[in-house]
Amino acid sequence: MAPMTAAELQQHPEYSHTIWDLKPAKSGKLPVANGRGGPINLAYEVHGTGHRHLVWVMGLGGMKYAWQRQTKDFAHTKGEQYSSLVIDNRGIGDSDKPTSRYSTSEMAKDIVELVDHLGWTAQRELHIIGISMGGMIAQEMGFVENLMNRINLFVPKAIDQQIENVKKNLYTTAWLDAPDTIEPIQQPFPTNGDRFAANELWKRSHPDYFGKAGFILQAIAAGWHYKSPEQLQQIASTVGKSRIMVVHGTKDQMITFPHAAVLWRGLEKGQGKTGKENWLGIEEEADVWEEGEVEKHFVKGQGHVIPAEMREECNTWLEALFERGIRLNREEGV
Repeated sequence: MAPMTAAELQQHPEYSHTIWDLKPAKSGKLPVANGRGGPINLAYEVHGTGHRHLVWVMGLGGMKYAWQRQTKDFAHTKGEQYSSLVIDNRGIGDSDKPTSRYSTSEMAKDIVELVDHLGWTAQRELHIIGISMGGMIAQEMGFVENLMNRINLFVPKAIDQQIENVKKNLYTTAWLDAPDTIEPIQQPFPTNGDRFAANELWKRSHPDYFGKAGFILQAIAAGWHYKSPEQLQQIASTVGKSRIMVVHGTKDQMITFPHAAVLWRGLEKGQGKTGKENWLGIEEEADVWEEGEVEKHFVKGQGHVIPAEMREECNTWLEALFERGIRLNREEGV
């Protein structure tokens, strides 16, 4: 089945419902980064009222609604257990978009100021989940006091071609071509790919939320991100190896799989190296597929957006990680 065009997507009865109307328990904008080039107003929402505090950090060009599957599953379906914080990073969405250099470390400090404002400051209280650049920001948060094919994105193209390229970079073909798996408000889209395209078209139709300058500045921040093996070991020591999980797909075209191996080896062993790869670009080194203290889910054949493609499985992994953190807090008397 051919993918729907932008014009066809806009006429689909489900188009206006691709962004779900999930009502937050609290929302607002917090001025952050005073003394760090600010103030910068950071837009946020807190969903749910539970005592388990989840911080969801979105990646390059993504807005807080991009977590809507997990927001619904954790903070609405289980809202009495979980409070979920979703954020528009600087440069995107309802947050300010200053034209200064961005870095993942500064974006991490923005979030630390926000959780401090919310009063989420108890020792080992936060469960931090990051995707793509959000994972880089989450790494940086491990250093902050009191808390233990990309070039194609910038080449101008027709809107249908732009969206088609983004789809193929982020998701697997099998998932894109499969029937729409999201519960519709009015009528499902023909495929998962069409639903994502409609979502992306909505985002690009709102330049106040998704502007070129803010997107490029976020991309620069992601491109400059680096953590040495020693720094990764410090994160592992500070946070605790058994409290960390690394998730990556072997077919990720945005952040290729060897980066996941380097990240896991740095956290697990303090080693910053890739291993021998086979002709498919998948590591053949045995340790990549063995269990360690740092939990990992390296999924063969998966792409960049595992929380969407493997929604139920990913939620199960996360919930087990949250439960383990809570159990460790009890055992450690935190």
